[in-house]
Amino acid sequence: MTDDHDRQHDEPTDAESTPPSESPATGEGSADDGTGETTGSNISDEDEATTPPERDDITTDPASVLASDPIPSADRSLDDLDLDDADRSRDRSTASSDLDFDLDADPDGTDDSEGLFDDLLSGEPIFENKEVLRPSYTPRELPHRNDQINQMATILVSALRGDTPSNILIYGKTGTGKTASAKYVSQELESTSQKYDVPCEVEYINCEVTDTQYRVLAQLANKFIEKNVALIESRIDVLETVRETLAADDSPTTAAVSDIDPNKAAVSIPDAETNAEADPEGSLPIVTDQYTSVDAVDERIETLEADAEEMEPVPMTGWPTDRVYSTFFEAVDYNERVVVIMLDEIDKLVEKSGDDTLYNLSRMNNELTNSRISIMGISNDLKFTDFLDPRVKSSLGEEEIVFPPYDATQLGDILQHRAEVAFKPDALTGDVIPLCSAFAAQEHGDARRALDLLRTAGELAERSQADIVEEEHVRQAQDKIELDRVVEVVRTLPTQSKIVLFSIILLEQNGVHNINTGEVFNIYKRLCEEIDADVLTQRRVTDLISELDMLGIVNAVVVSKGRYGRTKEMSLSVPLEETEAVLLSDSRLGNIDDVQPFVQARFDN
Repeated sequence: MTDDHDRQHDEPTDAESTPPSESPATGEGSADDGTGETTGSNISDEDEATTPPERDDITTDPASVLASDPIPSADRSLDDLDLDDADRSRDRSTASSDLDFDLDADPDGTDDSEGLFDDLLSGEPIFENKEVLRPSYTPRELPHRNDQINQMATILVSALRGDTPSNILIYGKTGTGKTASAKYVSQELESTSQKYDVPCEVEYINCEVTDTQYRVLAQLANKFIEKNVALIESRIDVLETVRETLAADDSPTTAAVSDIDPNKAAVSIPDAETNAEADPEGSLPIVTDQYTSVDAVDERIETLEADAEEMEPVPMTGWPTDRVYSTFFEAVDYNERVVVIMLDEIDKLVEKSGDDTLYNLSRMNNELTNSRISIMGISNDLKFTDFLDPRVKSSLGEEEIVFPPYDATQLGDILQHRAEVAFKPDALTGDVIPLCSAFAAQEHGDARRALDLLRTAGELAERSQADIVEEEHVRQAQDKIELDRVVEVVRTLPTQSKIVLFSIILLEQNGVHNINTGEVFNIYKRLCEEIDADVLTQRRVTDLISELDMLGIVNAVVVSKGRYGRTKEMSLSVPLEETEAVLLSDSRLGNIDDVQPFVQARFDN
């Protein structure tokens, strides 16, 4: 014990005798750490090796260290020693070590290992602007649709003259340019109306999404309410300027403010006498308000603010339909304007909600005071008007425009036009566009399908880090699109339709040919019992098979059995394994472990 105590006396003495340049921090670490081993030499070595010479937080003068912490005397125990300096020294040593560890792990501050996306970004991109190939893009030019565009323009030009355009119905198969052409004409109509300061607006609604009378009216009402509130705020801003002008002018003046578009109309302060000469009877234009006092301006501002407060947005559910219609009527008639309502997929609206919406919209002009409405309907179904009320049909179909399918040559021109903008130069081989056109021409001249093929082929080439898009990529894109379509359609089928389709797949897997409705129904019943689903009648199962046939999932043909009646024979029109995988992803069908007993059920009567 004495020797240890003597060592404690000797170590500070050594530190005191050591020049500061050789051991700058030994004095701080001279206390025992409680284990019988001193920490001074270790701290000194590490500080010398890793700590920069200039550190503000470390005392480098041994004399100052000794002055602040004198040598402990023999009559003081270790428990009485102040170990704060030693603890701080250990903390600094630990922090220094941690810092050195981080730096040593990555001394250059870089990591040579490639991340998840580094390899994907290493290749040169093929696309210049991929959005050009998407269906939502509206091009500045639409090849082979000039006749239809000009026909629409000649009908809608009356809106620029302040008259009500005739209602238009546009027909054509999917991908024939109906929506793109209608949007193009609409954009031109709105830009021209702004050029000539004519209040003309176009509102687009996709009836496949907004498919009920309530939703259509609510969406239209909210759009016009939003525009009306913005217009009111603009009017109030102009009126506040007029109020300041009237308050600052001592002479009698009259302020004239346009009520159509206050942002574009110049606010003039004409002389009262001049006003009287210009309008001796005091009958002012409808579109212009004139104010002779600050009180008149304040009164108008209060009226506008009250109007804005009354314009309550329509919720998407909860209101009676009559109230929604009344709100829409008041919103659209609040200001003078000509409105073209474009109803895309209008047949979906009729199927879901009947023709009440079309009847109300087509008859509104008889009641409107300030505004006028025209309807532009777009449909893939050439016969949907056969189910309309004769009154609706007569008023809605005032003008009809038919869009014929594209042929392969026309599709090639469209793709070439888009490809020049979408891809980098020389990114396509010469056979890519003709092949895409040929595949799409087989789909009833669907330009949308052609654009999807070209875009998907480019994406596949880019993912494989190819320099150009080749024929192989187009064929891969064809298979991928077809599979994606099947997967999406099958995945969204109702449960009963999935069970019927699964029954057909089980029969085909077991080598059954010429599958008839009776065999499908027998397996269908057993599957329903297994998963605890309601069993439909055979007649209803036959209807479900017809629906699958319309979707292109199965190919069903009615075959006569003579005196035994008629039946449907069917076969799959989609890849079997992929379709089965999608069906088994459904939790209810995926729980069936052994399907063989259900296949044997086709022999049951």
